[in-house]
Amino acid sequence: MSQERTLAFARTVVRFRWVVVLGGIILSGIFLTGSRDLTFSNDYRLFFGPDNPELAAEKTLEATYTNVDNVAFVIRPKEGTILTRQSLIALRGLTEAAWQVPYVIRVDSLTNYQHTRAEEDDLIVEDLVLDPDNLTPSAIDYIRSVALSEPAILNHLISEDATTTLVATILQFPDEAGGPQREVAEFVRGLAADFERENPDLEVALTGAVMLANAFQEATRHDLATLIPLMVLFLALTMIVFTRSVSGSMAALFIVGLATGVTMGLAGWLGMKLNPATGVVPVIVLTIAVADSIHILVITLREMAYGRAKRDAIIESLRINMQPVFLTSITTALGFLSLNFSDSPPFRELGNLAAFGAIAAWLLTITMLPALLCILPFKTPRQETAERKWIEMITEFSITRKKEIVVGFALASLVLAVFLPRLVINDKFVEFFAAGTEFRDDSDFVSTYLPGVYFINFSLGSGEEGGVADPAYLERLEAFAVWLEAQPEVVHVQHLAQVMKRLNRNMHGDDPAYYALPEERELAAQYLLLYEMSLPYGLDLNNQIDVGKSASRVFATVDNISTSALKNLKIRAEEWLAANAPASMQATGVSISIIFAYLTERNIYAMLTGTGIAFILISLVLVFALRNVKIGLMSLIPNITPPVIAFGVWALLVGEIGLYASVVTATALGLIVDVTVHFLSKYLRARREKGLSPEDGVRYAFSTVGSALWVSSFVLFAGFMVLAFSDFILNANLGIMTALIIVIAFVTDFLLLPAILLLIDRKERPQA
Repeated sequence: MSQERTLAFARTVVRFRWVVVLGGIILSGIFLTGSRDLTFSNDYRLFFGPDNPELAAEKTLEATYTNVDNVAFVIRPKEGTILTRQSLIALRGLTEAAWQVPYVIRVDSLTNYQHTRAEEDDLIVEDLVLDPDNLTPSAIDYIRSVALSEPAILNHLISEDATTTLVATILQFPDEAGGPQREVAEFVRGLAADFERENPDLEVALTGAVMLANAFQEATRHDLATLIPLMVLFLALTMIVFTRSVSGSMAALFIVGLATGVTMGLAGWLGMKLNPATGVVPVIVLTIAVADSIHILVITLREMAYGRAKRDAIIESLRINMQPVFLTSITTALGFLSLNFSDSPPFRELGNLAAFGAIAAWLLTITMLPALLCILPFKTPRQETAERKWIEMITEFSITRKKEIVVGFALASLVLAVFLPRLVINDKFVEFFAAGTEFRDDSDFVSTYLPGVYFINFSLGSGEEGGVADPAYLERLEAFAVWLEAQPEVVHVQHLAQVMKRLNRNMHGDDPAYYALPEERELAAQYLLLYEMSLPYGLDLNNQIDVGKSASRVFATVDNISTSALKNLKIRAEEWLAANAPASMQATGVSISIIFAYLTERNIYAMLTGTGIAFILISLVLVFALRNVKIGLMSLIPNITPPVIAFGVWALLVGEIGLYASVVTATALGLIVDVTVHFLSKYLRARREKGLSPEDGVRYAFSTVGSALWVSSFVLFAGFMVLAFSDFILNANLGIMTALIIVIAFVTDFLLLPAILLLIDRKERPQA
């Protein structure tokens, strides 16, 4: 927009201020009505797109066997062993009560474990703990001997030290059920509370896929309830302190609130469901909108301090800021829109909403904010000499030490870039939530006393109906299970061969010599049929064998390892099967943790493309807007440097990255360009309109916009640091990483950018 059009626009806004304010409120109100339709999603699967191959493998596993939706009650006495009469009575009661959990289809525990034994020529299948009220010491000793020797139980239903056990429930949700995880979570929490109240010597922790899904929703609600009020309070205090204008700050905050409300209203109109990723959109939009408003407000107050009338100061502020505020909004939107390359739908929604919020904030900032500033009364501020002095010190330092600054930044970037390969992907779903949250604390409790929060499944086919009874198949199955058990990461393996060996021993009078696989297929099939006919409702073998008995599931529980280590175990297992098993038994490892591990890796590669395209588009925008190819391309240097330095620092201090790392650069990219754009626009104005030298151009840029830039950078930094208080660690780390990049970008733009300008822009004055 030309200077004449900009001035005409500014004068129109000031003249028709009441119309602008009322029109903006009405239009914003239309968008705001959509927020009534906002709902919450509590399904961890929302992070995966419909074409995600790991998710497809998990769905195939669920369709073949029982669902992975589950809740586990982990019980531990405050002192002593769980194998006491009183504890077993309580455990039996909880097992029976667990059948009342909504949507439950199976309950497994130590008390209802289907123990098999021989009685003359009969196979007896019954609960391991039949009548806990009348247990004798010898009966308890027998239960202990079975529990601590039976491979299917040990390290699965009971810990090696006999102190911790679990009651595992499997649930089947109807397709039409809307968010039943929360209903189940509330029910089992009540059940656990009643159990602890009735048994004060026992502790209960809750874990499982259902509790994980519910934790996602609770993290979203917590963030919305705590982060937004915290952010609004912080912004109000910050703007009042830095601008020393209460009415001006309130006007800016009103605009900020409208921009945020309009964005969330759009989400409601589009039928989006809030999740931990999109739940932080209000905080991001608040931050972006404040950064826009600060430039209009600070320049207005500065012009008033120089003696201009309020209306003239507002018009001048719009004239000076119209182009850079527009450019920063466009580049911010481009940065967030690059999240559409993400493989995770919530991050795509985050990018689209944040991009829309950036544009909405820009429109409201250049229309309603100047109009409100005209209407509201506020005093002419005094000039701050202390602030001006330290900005002048930085200015002269960047001018006199330009070569040293460029060399210093180049060396720092190269040194820190060396550490980038040290970053390891680790996305353990338990650690998605902050310590102190119920799900995280309960999961840590389980990991400490009964390892088994993380797992991996394999579905091994036999190639024919009824083939699971084939001795050759069972031998290969057991060999694979033995290999898995020998891996250092694995703590327990459950598989069909365990059942068949136990049945063979039972059918030979419980002779330990017959604890081996049946040698004949027909005999194995008869054992299996007899056993299945003896099992009670809800405790069949559907969790281990498919309907046609053509495949069986191997379920391996692993220690508290990183997702990269779990992925490595998966790859090794698949390689073992490829080398040692027939084609029909080839299988893919499946688990929630593996899905997240591959999602992070895939997302990082996808976002490299997305971020690269965003860089190109932003550079083209800057070249076109600034009308200087050399300076436009040069502006990318201070915007590429901060992410490199930030990730290098992260590699040194943390060493691990997760899903958040794939979207950090895209999130920060558009924001860190803001300072560059505002500085360059003022620098080129000095060179073109005023005919100043490069050195004086740098001085002019610092004196004109330096104050607004450091205030807006501080707000952006603090706004994203607010995310550090999120219960959802992905958001917390996203906020910390983005804030770190913003700080580095501020230092880069205040030191490196002027130094580069002075080194490359020496020959002639740029022409308009």
